[in-house]
This record gives sequence, C-alpha cells and structure tokens, in this order.
Amino acid sequence: MNNELLSVVNENDCVIGTCARHIIHATGLRHRAVHILVFNEQGQLFLQKRSMKKDLNGGLWDTSAAGHVDAGEDYDISAIREIEEELGITESALEPLFKLSATAAIGMEFIQVYRCIHNGPFNLAPDEIDEGDWFSVAEIAERIAADDRLLTETFKTIWRQFEVVAA
Repeated sequence: MNNELLSVVNENDCVIGTCARHIIHATGLRHRAVHILVFNEQGQLFLQKRSMKKDLNGGLWDTSAAGHVDAGEDYDISAIREIEEELGITESALEPLFKLSATAAIGMEFIQVYRCIHNGPFNLAPDEIDEGDWFSVAEIAERIAADDRLLTETFKTIWRQFEVVAA
C-alpha cells in the first residue's frame, strides 16, 4: 500500500506530479479519488463497513465502493477498477453524478462521485471491507442529520451533495 503511486494535482485538478500515497496523506497534498453509490432496484443504498485493517476510518461505514485514482488513470477507469476490486461487480453502468473539490474535510481529495444500479450479491474484498448492508434513503438521511459518528466524514459530505443533486 505504501508503494501506491498517485497523481498530485493543483487547485484546478490538473496533474502536477506523482507521489507515494503515504507521503500525499502525510503532507496533505491534493489528489484524486472516486466514490460509487450502488443502489438496488428498491432504491436502497449499499454501504460498506471499512475494514479495521484500513489506515484511515477503519470500522466506519462508507460509500458502496471507493478508492484513489492511481497515477496515469482517469476517474472513469478508476471507478470501474474500484467497484470490481471491492464488490466484484464486473458489469455495471456507472453514471457520473458530481465532483467535489479538494478540501481538508475530505482529505484533500478531488472526488468524482458515481451512481449505479445493482442488486447484488457482492463479492466483498476482505482486506477492504468487514461487512456491507442495504440502507433506505430515509435511514441514511436520519443518520446524516444526527451526525452519526459511525459514518465517515467523506460519506456525510457526499450524501449532503447527493441530496442537493437528487432534489
């Protein structure tokens, strides 16, 4: 994981270099990530509980799938890779929803958010995910409104923007 190379980007999300993931996180450099919201046909959202082995946010609930955009990748390719690695989904239409600007609150990541419809079952990556479950939109909205500490701050930020976009 420490050898993972990511693109360093400027305030306009233009690549200005490449650096190891652990250095990017330790020094707060801007970089790129993707998050995928997987809904089923009943309108429920699948959330993953991050593995306790993760160096950030272990044991917290997060978007369905997420990850860094590797150096040399674009957002779309990264999203396809992440959803396959984490959930085992090999065929799904990913719809780009919105992009968040890099801020300290979300780890200095420009985040491209996608949505797809998939009913499962999923093949959860054990080194990434401890468990997963479906949640209603109403339940998620209540948890976000209550500032549920079992949800990652990034997921809360994404969900708040999703509610604006979906309205």
